[in-house]
Amino acid sequence: MACEPTTAAVIVVEDNPDNLFIVMDLLNAELNVRYANSRASGYQLFKLIASQPTLEVDLILLDIQIPYEDGYTVLKQIRSHPRLQETKVVAITANVLPDDIQRAHDSGFDGFIGKPLNADRFPAQIERILRDEPVWEPR
Repeated sequence: MACEPTTAAVIVVEDNPDNLFIVMDLLNAELNVRYANSRASGYQLFKLIASQPTLEVDLILLDIQIPYEDGYTVLKQIRSHPRLQETKVVAITANVLPDDIQRAHDSGFDGFIGKPLNADRFPAQIERILRDEPVWEPR
């Protein structure tokens, strides 16, 4: 379901502190999202969801390469979680070859944004995703 960035609840699953800082900074400063939280793993994501039973998550930005986990496995867990089945999940990864994009698409991601993030384009990409427009951009 489409929503405006200022009313969006976004969770970022990213283990790299530098990448996390950039994403959170752009979400909060450029888009002024209502709620942005970060988690370094899928486990922490589900712990957050369990601790906030009224939180409705609009978007999860999921790094594909998180330690000890695979973003594709975490996506399957998200899709099977009753509260997250309809949540948009976008892959954010440095793996930007055509096969990587196709795998993300075939696995059920709702979008794809390649790293390094382009700070000038990222806010518009997130706005488009939140408005139900497809974003499959490796660069």
